[in-house]
Amino acid sequence: MFVPRRSLPPLNAVRAFEAAARLGSFKEAASELSVTHGAVSQQIRLLEEWLGAPALFRRSVRRVVLTPAGAALLAEFAPALDRISAAVQQHRERRGDAAVAVLRVNALATFSLRWLLPRMSRFRAEHPDIEVRLSTSNDPVDALPDKFDVVIRGGPDTFHGFSSRFLVSERRLPVCSPSLSAQLPVNEITDLSRHTLLHVTSMPRLWRDWLTEAGHSALEPAASLSFDHFYLTIQAALDGLGVAMGPTALIADDLAAGRLVTPFPDISLPARSYFAYFPAGRSNDPHSAVFCDWLEQQGRKTG
Repeated sequence: MFVPRRSLPPLNAVRAFEAAARLGSFKEAASELSVTHGAVSQQIRLLEEWLGAPALFRRSVRRVVLTPAGAALLAEFAPALDRISAAVQQHRERRGDAAVAVLRVNALATFSLRWLLPRMSRFRAEHPDIEVRLSTSNDPVDALPDKFDVVIRGGPDTFHGFSSRFLVSERRLPVCSPSLSAQLPVNEITDLSRHTLLHVTSMPRLWRDWLTEAGHSALEPAASLSFDHFYLTIQAALDGLGVAMGPTALIADDLAAGRLVTPFPDISLPARSYFAYFPAGRSNDPHSAVFCDWLEQQGRKTG
């Protein structure tokens, strides 16, 4: 299933949600944003209608409490708003500077959130003469309505009018939080029968395929939870809700920081790697080459 181009919620609704979620109060969010309490409520209602079930908050008389779905969104929205604010500040600080090269990049949303954006400040510091303008989409490379200098998708694939190059490899394996592993140790594969397994609805056989690869195809977990995006299953694993099938590229930073652990690092499933695709006439662009060289170098560090 492909996400429509620029399928993004209204920014004002996102800001209202982030403030209310962070402060635990619609009233305090209204004060911070200099709007009325009713305006915050309306914006959050708009966001919940735009997203659909499940709800983002549990309401009480004086406070609001995030649901698990709301907490997962906050974990992604808050850093994204911080990055937007930082980008605006950088833009203002660049006034009067020499012109920079603009590189238009389109990448998968989950890859952008979990891998690319956390590294972009480093790229900017090392290459201040290149301004990366990032947008996200799950559309096929040759179905994008706008033109981009670099498109990052899974691969290897062949698209008419595009060349490609490898960026980041990936495999998939079970991951969980250290606290969950301490409460219910996962020393043997059979220990997974005591745990909740976290699934991605678009890949319903992922866990079953891994258990088959591990020689335990008949194992049944204590419970299962399903989410519609990889980043939600990763966040659920970080929050200790269960054991997820983690894409190695997207969890590299969490593994390095000790926020996630891999109970069975020697058993993994192959996955499509990430590739950069260039439209005809742009494959030799020097700024695209610098950007992709840098991404490949970062990929080797996290592979």
